[in-house]
Amino acid sequence: MSLNNSIGEGDMTSRPSKRIRVPTQNFAPDPETAEEQRMIEQALANSRKDTVRDVEILSTIPFGPTFYPTKEEFSGDPLIYLEKIRSVAEKYGICKIVPPEGWNPPFAVDLDCPKKFQTKDQSIHRLQEGISFGDGTEYTVREYQKMATAWSKKWKRRYSAPDTAGAATEDVEKKDTEGGTVGEGLPSIPVSSSAAVTSTEPTITSSSSVQNNEPSPSTTSSSTVTSSDDLLKSENGGSVTNNYEMKMGGDTPKETIIMSPENLERDYWDIVEMQSHEVDVDYGNDIDTSEVGSGFPISQRGRSVNSPNFQKSEHDDLPEPEFGTEEYYRETFWNLNNIPNSKNSVLRHLKVGINGINVPWLYFGCLFSTFCWHNEDNYMYSINYHHKGAPKQWYGVPGTKQDADGVERVFKNYLSMKMRDVPDLLHHITTSFSPRILNQEGVRVCKLLQHAGEYIVTFPRAFHGGFSLGPNCGEAVNFALHDWIPHAVDANERYRTFARPSVFSHDRLVYTMAHWVTELRTKEICSALAQELRRLKNEELLLRAKLIKAGVRDVSNDVELPPNRLDQLDEESADYDDKRLCHSCKHICFFSAVCCECSESKVSCLRHSHYMCRCSIKRKYLLVWTKEKEMNDTIAKVERRGEELDNSNVVSLVDDDLLEKYATKDKYHHKTYDVSVDPICVLEKEVPQLISSAASSIASARSSSASPELKQHPVQATSQGVDTVTAQQIASAEALVENVVKLDQSALG
Repeated sequence: MSLNNSIGEGDMTSRPSKRIRVPTQNFAPDPETAEEQRMIEQALANSRKDTVRDVEILSTIPFGPTFYPTKEEFSGDPLIYLEKIRSVAEKYGICKIVPPEGWNPPFAVDLDCPKKFQTKDQSIHRLQEGISFGDGTEYTVREYQKMATAWSKKWKRRYSAPDTAGAATEDVEKKDTEGGTVGEGLPSIPVSSSAAVTSTEPTITSSSSVQNNEPSPSTTSSSTVTSSDDLLKSENGGSVTNNYEMKMGGDTPKETIIMSPENLERDYWDIVEMQSHEVDVDYGNDIDTSEVGSGFPISQRGRSVNSPNFQKSEHDDLPEPEFGTEEYYRETFWNLNNIPNSKNSVLRHLKVGINGINVPWLYFGCLFSTFCWHNEDNYMYSINYHHKGAPKQWYGVPGTKQDADGVERVFKNYLSMKMRDVPDLLHHITTSFSPRILNQEGVRVCKLLQHAGEYIVTFPRAFHGGFSLGPNCGEAVNFALHDWIPHAVDANERYRTFARPSVFSHDRLVYTMAHWVTELRTKEICSALAQELRRLKNEELLLRAKLIKAGVRDVSNDVELPPNRLDQLDEESADYDDKRLCHSCKHICFFSAVCCECSESKVSCLRHSHYMCRCSIKRKYLLVWTKEKEMNDTIAKVERRGEELDNSNVVSLVDDDLLEKYATKDKYHHKTYDVSVDPICVLEKEVPQLISSAASSIASARSSSASPELKQHPVQATSQGVDTVTAQQIASAEALVENVVKLDQSALG
């Protein structure tokens, strides 16, 4: 007490006042911070998986198969040829087909089309993050070539010799600063000596020794080997580095620094995996060929959806045109406008044009523009033709369940957080993982280098992806052989899992195939089709019985529905199918559907009727388009056709020894080919040079009796430039170059 009493009031007032305690608040990060945090967590998780980045794995990835059909094989149906190589090619997921000598189709794209196409803005250094692409700049064809050429030339300056690298870099920076020919809006490249990758050429005693050990194209019966020089020769402005010839005379391999596919491949994956540079490019993908035209001429026999007389029978009895003629390039089924409608393609039953499916899409690429990992719609086949420009680097994974599931597993492991939000990320085609990662995760991967004038075929369910090595133009379309049926079933089930609408009704197409039963050519095809028809029937009847037992009313005898058209899938049929999409899984209700009195438009497939609404089961009723008897009759018809046929006896064209030689050639070419940076068409700045070059070529032709490059590619040999040009200037220049061949035929002979 005495202590307390000793403290006076003055002492109390001199104490500092107590701070008021601030109430705690829950932390609520803003969306941007939360997304960044998730990306950091995902990156940390990935770093624990991918502990060692061995870039040498890229050089060990095997090359896929390359095939060289003869003129006789190329004059027939490409789908018949594909059946003969399928047993080997499908094991890789992709393959390359090199047309025979003399193949030189006209390039039908309207280069002066004033219409602009939309591009996608791709951040190459962020392709592993699964982010969507934004819209890029809109271009005309020539504007895109100007941009793509300037961008490639800018990157190529990084490959200057070591003693001049600094000067080249200064030149790039100076032009950027002054707004010169490099142009505005081009991807910026931080100065780094690491981009100039040094490659050592393999030791080869002489170029002639390679040629002498292989048959010439004219002497092989099915798949032929071209000479080493022919294989390494540029198809569109590129060239084999002179170091190859120089090295032949010495004993020690010389190191060269060229912009080879191998070096660009390392550059690309350094950007993607290590973010060595921040690179954004505009990719002209999925361009409607009705806007700028197809690269191939349009059929006059009704073989293309875009033909005015599409699939009319008036020309069916005409003989096939001779290989190499103008009519041949219009009518051959190697023309991508025609191949979906080959009599051996399932898609010939589609009478409505679907962009990218039976109507080709056009692609304008630039250096590092990327087509990310994906497989085709409905797991169909695809075929891609490279019209002009720099090569494309392709990667492929076999379409087996094990390998396809392996790719999906890599996506789920490395993008687990992203895929929780976007389960169907793979369908967005916006993500690329290095084949190195797929390889170390046990997924089989191969690669191919596609030059101008070559085809790449992808097989059902096979994942594929890649990127361009410079300015180029390609075209792609889908097709389907009858062996595709089991893959179509898998694709249909997957789409229903993700509620992803199919581009066409799987059930309708299967029944249309059965309607044209006489077109089924083998017992195996009939067996696979009958098996799928039985599966569809069994599920349909089982679910109908369950629903009716549960109280759903069957009004099929009281309501007259329009019958399903089975002879073809036309515009009217497609519109009708769009009106009977299951509200839950987006499956087209082809055989039957469940409806409810609460809605005049909503329908459900038999699997998901309980998700449609909360109404009593008594308000729901069943609509039936296909009765049980019709199903049984269809199955019986296919089975009878199978009994009439023998087992297939497809003679394989594959020679394992030849494939090994092709792979060796491709691997060597991958190291030594100097990638061109030239545009696919003439641009304004080069018109005077073009005319001068043409005049020089005429003089050279008169003084020399051999000019094979001029004979094969008279325009390509001189068509280079970086700016836009008028149609009249181009026509005059190209006409002058074409006269190089016409003026002195005897001198060129």
